[in-house]
Amino acid sequence: MIRNSTRETTAINNLNIIFEDNHLLALNKRSSDIVQVDKTGDESLEDIVKQYIKIKYEKPGNVFLGVTHRIDRPVSGIVLFAKTSKALARINEMFQAKEITKKYWAIIKTKPPNESDRLSNYLKRNEAKNITTVHTTEIKDSKLAILDYKLISIVDGYYLLEVTLITGRHHQIRAQLSYMGCPIIGDNKYGYTRANKDYSIHLHSRTMEFVHPVTKEQIIIKAELPNDVIWNRFK
Repeated sequence: MIRNSTRETTAINNLNIIFEDNHLLALNKRSSDIVQVDKTGDESLEDIVKQYIKIKYEKPGNVFLGVTHRIDRPVSGIVLFAKTSKALARINEMFQAKEITKKYWAIIKTKPPNESDRLSNYLKRNEAKNITTVHTTEIKDSKLAILDYKLISIVDGYYLLEVTLITGRHHQIRAQLSYMGCPIIGDNKYGYTRANKDYSIHLHSRTMEFVHPVTKEQIIIKAELPNDVIWNRFK
């Protein structure tokens, strides 16, 4: 029998699993969680999910878990893991081939210039400062970044955008919306006036749609919105 500590049990119970089968597991990440271990040394979702699998399925030894993508710590929403090496290899190929559709919801306080548009810029990552700068033309070490957005709701002076990623770059949505003049609420790293008290930002990985890499079923995963006074306006 696999024994687990009270701390491990608490962490596992806090997982909000929204999809699971033999090959994949998706959860709705809280804004405070990290996907993989970083310099903070805080416990990662990768480690917690491994322990969950180990306990639930009574697996001895090391547990395989593939991280298919990451979202920033202050961002909430869907994180997809692969439970088998076959699924991981195929999901990675699907991300490369842009066969997975990811939509985010973002709340801003500045009216966007258009109700819908495509943003195309060149982004350059500064790893030392953990920030991405936006450029209108290609410069050394920059990468093309493309996203589509549309305004889907306005409540009490808050604007809700649905963002579809065409490329996946470091801090892409945060940087491009800020460059457009519409920083995400709470994202003071990218120009919003103040940070949220819990250090979250109002950016949420809302849906993910793809053909299952093994069963070939059409999969649509949806993550419920966080519970706070601003997000609750759009529920």
